[in-house]
Amino acid sequence: MNLSFIGTGYVGLVSATCFAEMGNQVYCVDVDAGKVVRLQSGQLTIYEPGLEQLFERNVRDGRIQFTTHLQMAAHHAEIIFLTLPTPPQEDGSADLSYVLSVCDQLVPVLKQQHKILVTKSTVPVGTADRITRQLESAGLQAGKHFNVVSNPEFLREGSAVMDFLKPERVVIGTSSEQAEEIMKTLYEPFVRNGNPILAMDARSSELVKYAANGFLAMKISFMNEIANLCERSGANIEKIRKGIGSDSRIGHQFLYAGLGYGGSCFPKDVQALSFTSQEFNYSFEILDAVMNVNKRQRMQMIERMEQEMGSLQGKKIGCWGLAFKPNTDDIREAPALWLIEELMKRGATIFAYDPAAMENTKKVLPTIQYATDPYEATNNCHALLICTEWNEFRNPDFDRLKYELLKPIIFDGRNLFDPVKMASIGFTYHSIGRATLPAEIPFEAQLKLAV
Repeated sequence: MNLSFIGTGYVGLVSATCFAEMGNQVYCVDVDAGKVVRLQSGQLTIYEPGLEQLFERNVRDGRIQFTTHLQMAAHHAEIIFLTLPTPPQEDGSADLSYVLSVCDQLVPVLKQQHKILVTKSTVPVGTADRITRQLESAGLQAGKHFNVVSNPEFLREGSAVMDFLKPERVVIGTSSEQAEEIMKTLYEPFVRNGNPILAMDARSSELVKYAANGFLAMKISFMNEIANLCERSGANIEKIRKGIGSDSRIGHQFLYAGLGYGGSCFPKDVQALSFTSQEFNYSFEILDAVMNVNKRQRMQMIERMEQEMGSLQGKKIGCWGLAFKPNTDDIREAPALWLIEELMKRGATIFAYDPAAMENTKKVLPTIQYATDPYEATNNCHALLICTEWNEFRNPDFDRLKYELLKPIIFDGRNLFDPVKMASIGFTYHSIGRATLPAEIPFEAQLKLAV
């Protein structure tokens, strides 16, 4: 099929590349001419494991093309995917201005040829109806000139390629049987293992994504609450996680205590779902609690650092991890950035390292220091703060780490290490939902003291 993607952000680029990999002819549109030039030359503009090889192959074979010309790309497409930003506004509602503006620009094309318009971006309940009304007010007729389909994405950054190529489910929301069948045909190659294509009305489809992310955010906040209780009661959050995760009704995913959720989806989608509930005069109290817990969780790490170190004025803090999760360069709503800004407000200086996200971070935090490797980021620092669970942080050279740090103090927001081991090798180690044990004096140090 001939497809167009309006917007080449994370969702648009991954989706377009994977559709091209299945033999579709794909046109991608972006208003950023510089970005389009880079993509045309085969240069990816996002970091996502597994995407580069697919992208280079499909650019080389001509199955995916990039342009700034919206109407040209739309003219050649049977299906137009709207993969545009829907950022949160001050009141928490999703900003649909980009989506609705593009729909206006598509009117001349739709007058000439019928198109299926697919909202792939996460949009609030009623967006398909709103687009339909807007296009009808421009003299178009639903069914004759266009059909609107809701097709939410469920891509996890860091595993998005596999999520798209082998989806657990595909959700299609539309009132048009013809559009539904075309969308099913498009997705059929991706679900040959038997996973379902779920067809439903557009409003239910639009709410599915918000409901899923809201529920997962609730699991994260719930575990952080349990972790806080563990610290007060002497229990261990890792043992609790294993104990409840073994229950098939609960499962193991999203049960890790830490600094709270971040990224491009959970924060804005939870806010948007809360706003939607208010629009329908419903008080979504659980969701409000989820957001409050998430905010409080980050502040508790700052408070713990002050309890251990006293005033943070003049302290130099090493930071491992800037991305909101490993295997991505996405820093949107990343806990690390919030913590860094709070530490700087208290007079601390930051020396940071991340395997993929430093270039993005430099755009928003240009004044902090950036290291070329994890150990450089701890040189002459009063403590180490771990914010992202990259695999390369899991088995460091602790002797070197102790040598680089002024004091062997670690604040681990991702529970990478065993507290007993850390104490035994001489670290003051603070983690989430587990006891902080006093650092033992290593045997070698005891010998020196004895002499």
